[in-house]
Amino acid sequence: MASSQCCANPPTLSPGSGQGCVVDDLGGLKAYTAGSPDSKIAIILASDVYGFEAPNLRKIADKIAGSGFFVVVPDFFYGEPYAPNNAERPLPIWIQSHTTAKGFEDAKSVIAALKSKGISAVGAAGFCWGAKVAVELAKADEIQAAVLLHPSFVSVDDIKEVKCPIAILGAESDHLSPPQLVKQFEQILSAKKRVSYFVKIFPGVAHGWSVRYKTDDASAVRSAEEAHQDTLDWFAKHVR
Repeated sequence: MASSQCCANPPTLSPGSGQGCVVDDLGGLKAYTAGSPDSKIAIILASDVYGFEAPNLRKIADKIAGSGFFVVVPDFFYGEPYAPNNAERPLPIWIQSHTTAKGFEDAKSVIAALKSKGISAVGAAGFCWGAKVAVELAKADEIQAAVLLHPSFVSVDDIKEVKCPIAILGAESDHLSPPQLVKQFEQILSAKKRVSYFVKIFPGVAHGWSVRYKTDDASAVRSAEEAHQDTLDWFAKHVR
């Protein structure tokens, strides 16, 4: 089920934000890209319900790109991110039109397009809605590593089927993936002898903290940046 935490602290979307650029067609989707296109390693960032124009998300993309990755933030919502002020499209209705299953299929098309351009290894990080897309990629053996940040819709059964190294970053206050569930994920992963994992629950933060943080809140920025660094470290270790 969707939760009000999915929608807290909505960003002001900005199509011109970020140091990278927007391409009109990458595997059939518009996408924000950052980093050298000559890189052989790519990271896909799957957004929360607010989509690929969120400035904080693009800042994360730029930071990861600065470590040598080619970073892609696809527009999985085809120009229609969730709009909290649209009373005719409340979140449950919006999600019916923008399923994670469709996001997964679109992500596979993006990966195929990247590999056709010479990319040899791909990682994926998913935020909230996007975490379900990332875990589906990890189950399908489409990527070399995954990071789930305050995931939505991810189940114990999903984690059982993960085939690649995975990091899960959870929040102390999270109605969608509470700490008890994240600890269940960790128990399952600990029994999977051939899958590397990293699980961390961040204190004093709520669902969405890593991407919808307030830039004028020093404590929120510190927690978010810690999550970003953990994400980058995981990819640096496992996507080569």
